[in-house]
Amino acid sequence: MSTEIYYFSGTGNSLYVAKELQKRIPDSIIIPMVSLLNKKVIPTQGKAIGFVFPVHALTIPIAVKKFIKKTNLNSSEYLFAIATRDGSIFRGFKKIDQLLKKKNKHLNSHFILNMCNNESRHKDYKIPTESDILSLEKVVKENLDSIQNIIINKITSREIDSNYSYGFPYNPILNYLLEKLVLLGMTVSEYIGGVNYFYTDTKCNGCGICERVCLSKKIKMTDNKPIWQKNVLCYMCFACLNYCPEKSVQIKDIPGVKSYTKENGRYSHPYATVKDISMQKEI
Repeated sequence: MSTEIYYFSGTGNSLYVAKELQKRIPDSIIIPMVSLLNKKVIPTQGKAIGFVFPVHALTIPIAVKKFIKKTNLNSSEYLFAIATRDGSIFRGFKKIDQLLKKKNKHLNSHFILNMCNNESRHKDYKIPTESDILSLEKVVKENLDSIQNIIINKITSREIDSNYSYGFPYNPILNYLLEKLVLLGMTVSEYIGGVNYFYTDTKCNGCGICERVCLSKKIKMTDNKPIWQKNVLCYMCFACLNYCPEKSVQIKDIPGVKSYTKENGRYSHPYATVKDISMQKEI
C-alpha cells in the first residue's frame, strides 16, 4: 500500500477517523498499532505513513509513544498525524517530532479533530447526545475532505493549535509552562498505568467484555471477575470503563481528585463495537 494509516483507539473516535480517512485515500490501509507492539522493530512499507490517536493527558498515548519508538520508517517519504480530542489544548506533535528526530524524520503534516469525550470520571461529565455526535461527525467529515487533499498531494501543513476550548494560550511563557505540564502528564499517566486505577463494583456479572477490549492485556478474568494485573502497563484507553454493559467498571479516587464514574454514564463511538476495539490486538 502506498499509504499506511496506523491507529490507536480506546472507545472508537480515532478508529472512526482512520476508517473515514481510508475511504478518501486511494491505495491505503489501516493497521492497529497495538497488534504490532510485541515486535522489537515494527516494519513499514508505505510511502506515506500516518498515526491516528486520541489525546491523553494533553499529549500522546503511552501506546503511541511505544509504537513510534519501535517503528522503522525508512520507506516513508511523507509522515502525518491526526489527534482526536474533546477540546483540550494539545502540543503532542512536538513530542512526536522529538521521537522521529532520532530516526532522521519529522511530521510533514499534523491535524487535530474535536470529538466527543469519554472521561466520565469528571463531576460535570455529560453523555453526548445523538445530536452532539452527528454535529461533530459532520465537521469531522468536512475536515477530513481537506486533510485528504493535503495527504494525497503530500503538502506540508503544520498549523499551531488554536481551536481548543480549554487550556493555555499559545505564548512563550505560558507555552513553556504547558510543556512542563505535558511532561508531567505523561509521567503521571505512565505511573497510573502501572497501578490499579480501575476496579469493579457489585454490578459485575463476569461477562469478560472488559478483558476483551483491554488493549494492553492488563485485565485477566479470574473466577469470573476481572483482575488488573500489577505487572502489566495500562494504556489508559478507558475501553474497559466505557464498554462495560453493566457500568460496573469504575475509576478509583486519587489523592485530591474524586472520581464520579459511579454517578455518570459512559460513551463509546456509535460505530465502534466491542469486536472493533478488541480486534486491535490481533495481528
